[in-house]
Amino acid sequence: MPRRLPAIFLIGLLPVLQSCGGGSLAPVGSSVSARGGATVTDIRIRHAPEHSRFVFELSGPPSYKVFKLRNPGRVVIDLRGAKIRTAIPRGADTGQFIRRIRHGARSGGTRVVFDLAKPTRFYAQALKPRGRYQYRLVADFHRPKGAPAQKRKTRPRRKGSDLLVLIDPGHGGEDPGATGRRRPYEKTIVLQISKRLKAAIDRQPGLRAELTRGGDYYISLRKRTDIARRQNADMFISVHANGARNRSARGASVYALSRSGASSETAKWLANKENASDLVGGVSLADKEDIVADVLLDLSMSATVKDSLSLGRDVLTQLKRISRLHIDRVEQAGFVVLKSPDIPSILVETAFMTNSADKKLLENPRHQRRLANAIAAGVRSHVAKNRSRYARR
Repeated sequence: MPRRLPAIFLIGLLPVLQSCGGGSLAPVGSSVSARGGATVTDIRIRHAPEHSRFVFELSGPPSYKVFKLRNPGRVVIDLRGAKIRTAIPRGADTGQFIRRIRHGARSGGTRVVFDLAKPTRFYAQALKPRGRYQYRLVADFHRPKGAPAQKRKTRPRRKGSDLLVLIDPGHGGEDPGATGRRRPYEKTIVLQISKRLKAAIDRQPGLRAELTRGGDYYISLRKRTDIARRQNADMFISVHANGARNRSARGASVYALSRSGASSETAKWLANKENASDLVGGVSLADKEDIVADVLLDLSMSATVKDSLSLGRDVLTQLKRISRLHIDRVEQAGFVVLKSPDIPSILVETAFMTNSADKKLLENPRHQRRLANAIAAGVRSHVAKNRSRYARR
């Protein structure tokens, strides 16, 4: 089978293209042919700070046509031979890109119209069934390239003031994460725990916390670490809930970056140093000889991994007091979200969504608070041991 390529629609910026489902791209106005008679069984909307996603779930492969209209700006999707058997959920007009979404029956199908609130990049692609999902038509709206990003509302960071802990609730949006025999999914549980963790850290003198995502939307793995760097975070904690085929697997675990993961990331940064404006330990890499940049990166990454392991051990010690442990030591792996060369980072697997006893605990608000308080206590202990080190950051 030829490789399937996503379609890219650039409203008011670039020619609009659409996916033909067979590995080729065709101009706007052409059709995507498939077996007709599909029914739209669900419509989901996710608004994030920098994009909005609309997902139309169908009982069969979609046959559709996409085009744009101007004055006022609109994106139109004609679903051929399809009927919508569900209501558009509330919140379609709460994002920054879409003023309104509407639909109506047309001869031989249904027309969906997105009324745009501003110039917008638009991506669309048809997806095959996967896991619990049926066929899907996914429409993403993004800010134009070069346009200023929506500002995140955070308290300004003052030199010598509170240390910032960036909390990263895993998954989100169309990525539910681990699932048990029934809902809720990992993405929901970890967001609840992360919000409680933020509150627990904010109560600690000298510490404050922010979230990479505050709602049910997806953020790419690299974007999560970019957020941490952009906010000048002192620590990064990614919160997850585990899953395993062996449903007897239970307990919490903590991960830091592996040495091999650190080495591969060092090589990646070195290769891109000429195009990067990022700083490592406050020193720019762009004007350094390769050997000097390599040494600086290696030293920075080694120190960061060491700090990450120390942070992980302190968090694990606190978790052991209130929860069963799946692994009683800090494990090391090459998770992308742990690869910041200058920010101590850990990933906390709070328990197993696939174990009925663990999942019952994870759904319990009281246990969520205990988990949050334990992780916050581990952070506090780590900072107390390394206050002078963080004071130099």
